[in-house]
Amino acid sequence: MSDLLDIISKESTVIFTAMLPLVEVRAAIPVGIALGMAPIHATILAYIGSIIPSPFILWLIRPIFSYLRKTKLFKKLVNKLTKRTMEKATNVQKYGYIGLFIFVAIPLPGTGVWSGSLIAALLDMRIKYAFPTIAIGNIIASIAIMLLSFGLVNINSFPIF
Repeated sequence: MSDLLDIISKESTVIFTAMLPLVEVRAAIPVGIALGMAPIHATILAYIGSIIPSPFILWLIRPIFSYLRKTKLFKKLVNKLTKRTMEKATNVQKYGYIGLFIFVAIPLPGTGVWSGSLIAALLDMRIKYAFPTIAIGNIIASIAIMLLSFGLVNINSFPIF
């Protein structure tokens, strides 16, 4: 029984880490590997965890932001978050769903499922296209992080580093 709880605990740690904004798969996959999981297992769990918030952001963020803009307490925060997000959205605005895919697929700080979903929602992109685009981009980012975390790709071997 203790072994089962240990496995569930490790898996839930990876899933919940991946659900966090900013860190997503970039932290969850190395955490899973550090906890002794096989890289592919950690990657699958991190992917699942990181994609969970996307539909909620796509469907609910605009009404939530609209409501919060009417409050004195949150108006400045929502406006600041919207402004910062839209500053990142120039390539998504320019290239549409391809730009959204690239934005999510490149695992850099400030990119990922949370930011991509927020950008798609604020640009009023159609959910039926935005969600699959984000999901596929997240697969690419997850694989890249897995390869980097497991050491299959040595970043020091690239000439620009």
